[in-house]
Amino acid sequence: MVDKAMELKYIGGVYGGNVKPSPFLCLVLKMLQIQPEKDIVVEFIRNENFKYVRALGAFYMRLTGTTLDCFKYLEPLYYDYRKLKIQNREGEFHLLHMDEFVDSLLRDERVCDIILPRIQKRHVLEENNQLESRVSALDEDLEDMESDEEEPMERSPSPVDRRKSDRSSPSRHRRSPSPRSRDRRKRSRSRDREKRHRSRSPTDKRHRDDDRKKSKKHRHEHKSRDKDRDREKRSHRSSRHHKDDKDRSRDKDRDKGGSRLDSKGDLSVAETNELRASLGLPPLK
Repeated sequence: MVDKAMELKYIGGVYGGNVKPSPFLCLVLKMLQIQPEKDIVVEFIRNENFKYVRALGAFYMRLTGTTLDCFKYLEPLYYDYRKLKIQNREGEFHLLHMDEFVDSLLRDERVCDIILPRIQKRHVLEENNQLESRVSALDEDLEDMESDEEEPMERSPSPVDRRKSDRSSPSRHRRSPSPRSRDRRKRSRSRDREKRHRSRSPTDKRHRDDDRKKSKKHRHEHKSRDKDRDREKRSHRSSRHHKDDKDRSRDKDRDKGGSRLDSKGDLSVAETNELRASLGLPPLK
């Protein structure tokens, strides 16, 4: 069985229209029949030379082991980033990493077409002091990055922080005036206006009256000038119309007189030709 486990080239469940089991699934079922001891399964998991043997031992531990054993023996495999070939139901292959496969064993309910038994959540075991809190390998890197970012921040504050500090300053935070204070201000302004009005001397009033009278006179003169201009324009227009009418009548009279003279001239020429014919003279041209 170990030799066949070493010959594995991919993992998977069932595939094809006839629902054929993969070699990986066949070996899992064979292990369920044999029921090897826990030490043998642990040796499968700790095997670093053959990755599919490790995947087989992890899958069997997830099926048969307790919750504590699953977290104890499978979580160290998070640091194994080797690639695995997995087969889907259509018989197609795609790549998967070992840490992803282990994470799916601890989180998912169905892996390789097999429904896995339920296990307790990790935080429940931590609250019961059955497991220690897991420390990620990325925590140290994140802490280093945060410390590197905090040092330049402490040296020179960013413009965003400056804006925040300016906004948080007491000079910016001023309360809006209450309606009572607004009424008081209005009253004080009206009182100041009344005092100014009273403090004005009679000479100022006289000057104002004089200015008003002068402005009225100027307005009246301006209106009278406008009226005179309108009258002149109207009289000029009427005179122009009258002249045009006279010229038209003269032209008509001239046309009539010219037509009369032409008719008289024609009659005189005809008469003279008749007289010439009676006398035997040649007619006039």
